[in-house]
Amino acid sequence: MLGSGGGSGSCSKDMAVELGDEPHVLVVDDSLIDRKLVERLLKNSSCKVTTAENALRAVEYLRLGNDTLEGTVSEVNMIITDYCMPGMTGYELLKKIKESSVLKEVPVIIMSSENIPTRISQCLEEGAKMFMLKPLKLSDVKQLKWHLMKCRN
Repeated sequence: MLGSGGGSGSCSKDMAVELGDEPHVLVVDDSLIDRKLVERLLKNSSCKVTTAENALRAVEYLRLGNDTLEGTVSEVNMIITDYCMPGMTGYELLKKIKESSVLKEVPVIIMSSENIPTRISQCLEEGAKMFMLKPLKLSDVKQLKWHLMKCRN
C-alpha cells in the first residue's frame, strides 16, 4: 500500500502545491509500526510524508526504470528506507535511486534495527546520506530536517 499524507487522507498533486514549503519525504518500510512511527515524527516536524510498504512500491511511485516517466515525481526531497525488506532490500533501492539521472541527488537515509558495521559502510559508500538505527526518535528527525534544509538551499 502506498500512502501519502499532508494532513488527513491522501494528497493529490494539486494539494501538494498548496502545501508550499513543506519538505516531501518518501518513507519505505515493510513494518507498519515503524512506517507509522517515522510518518508521525516527520509530520510533527512539518513534513509532507508519502509511505510505501516495500521497495517495489517505492520504485513504482518514483517511476524508476521507466525512461518516459522518470522524474515526474521529482518533488520528493528525501527518501528514508528500511534496509531489510522482502522482495527488494533498501540497499538495492538505494542503488536504483543513485543510478537515476533525475533522482540521484535526492538524499537517501537507510534505517535498520541491526547495527552491522559492514552494512552501514556499504550503504554510505553507495551514496546514502545517513544510516540510522531503529526505532527512530525525535532527535533523529531533527538531524533529518537539517539534511533536508541543507539540500533544499
